[in-house]
Amino acid sequence: MLKQLKFLTAGESHGQGLLGILDGLPAGLDVSENYIDSHLLRRQMGHGRGGRMKIEKDHADIYCGVRHGKTLGSPVGLIVKNKDWENWTKKMSVAPIEEEIRKVTLPRPGHADLAGIQKYGFDDIRNVLERSSARETTMRVALGSLCRKLLEDIDIQIGSRVVQIHNIKDESSFPIDLSPNELSQTVDLSPVRCLGKKSETKMIETIDIAKKAGDSVGGIFEVIASGLPYGLGSYTQWDRKLQARITAMMMSVNAFKGIEIGEGFSETEKFGSEIHDEIGHDGKKFTRYTNNAGGIEGGMSNAQPLLIRLAMKPIPTLIKPLRSVDISSIESKEAHKERTDSCAVPAASIIAESMLCFVIADAILEKFGGDSMSQLKAHMKSTAKY
Repeated sequence: MLKQLKFLTAGESHGQGLLGILDGLPAGLDVSENYIDSHLLRRQMGHGRGGRMKIEKDHADIYCGVRHGKTLGSPVGLIVKNKDWENWTKKMSVAPIEEEIRKVTLPRPGHADLAGIQKYGFDDIRNVLERSSARETTMRVALGSLCRKLLEDIDIQIGSRVVQIHNIKDESSFPIDLSPNELSQTVDLSPVRCLGKKSETKMIETIDIAKKAGDSVGGIFEVIASGLPYGLGSYTQWDRKLQARITAMMMSVNAFKGIEIGEGFSETEKFGSEIHDEIGHDGKKFTRYTNNAGGIEGGMSNAQPLLIRLAMKPIPTLIKPLRSVDISSIESKEAHKERTDSCAVPAASIIAESMLCFVIADAILEKFGGDSMSQLKAHMKSTAKY
């Protein structure tokens, strides 16, 4: 669903590392490994993360596409090495080895395991679980950070917060006095990326209860973007609509199971007169009295803040596994166990930020064009409407 940008990731959870390539960025964008690493660190945080996060200190090496701190307009290549690789050199060896490696034969309910082996004809689930692991999202965040930097350079900010973990809800109203960056800076100080302190305490307790029981919990988080001009996306064709492009990107993340934009599902309980955002004018520009549409009307951005809410399911790898069937012996047994998190909702909100960065940066480049950052800024200064 991306029009101007292309990205690919490669790599396995316990392989040598992750590779990523992003094509379509304009020349002259200031980027640094430190900037990318700051967002990789945010992805690793959060109460309920497992032992893997204690091993990995994710760092992205910029391999190509950048010279003297600026993009060249050519594809940017990144590498994130897995520190845990040293413990998996035989199990994940690229070359054939003589030593027999124990196969994983117990698929986990809720994971890609069973469908994956049926699709590709494998007799070892490790061939599936290594690539279908959420470890892959590390590179998405790294590449998405490049798009984030482009957006920040044209005064577009993207932030997020957690509003629910399991059945504990944070009823705090959205702080309209905070920019998305300020919102993220505030909630990044919370172990669960939550604004309400009482809710934070209860969320932590719920995660601890789940962990003690060998279980996992999911949740809901909001992602917000500010500074968008009118007209990102289009009403003219199905695959150009902004909400379709956002939804496709978000739903490509394994654990994301639901999305709503603006008031979303709650709009079904109200009359049209209650939910459509009335239009005003302050003498210089059009204004809105509300933002129930969440910044999108008719498949296009309407210059209001973009607000998205996403649901993440509980992680399917459980310390206390569910019932399964061995694919080799067809015996009923408990599912396979790997190192796992009891909760990754705070981390998921950072991943969602990065997914939105891809879409918004792509839509900006589609609408305004430019082979360099100076051209893009000149085009926006000349034609962008807010």
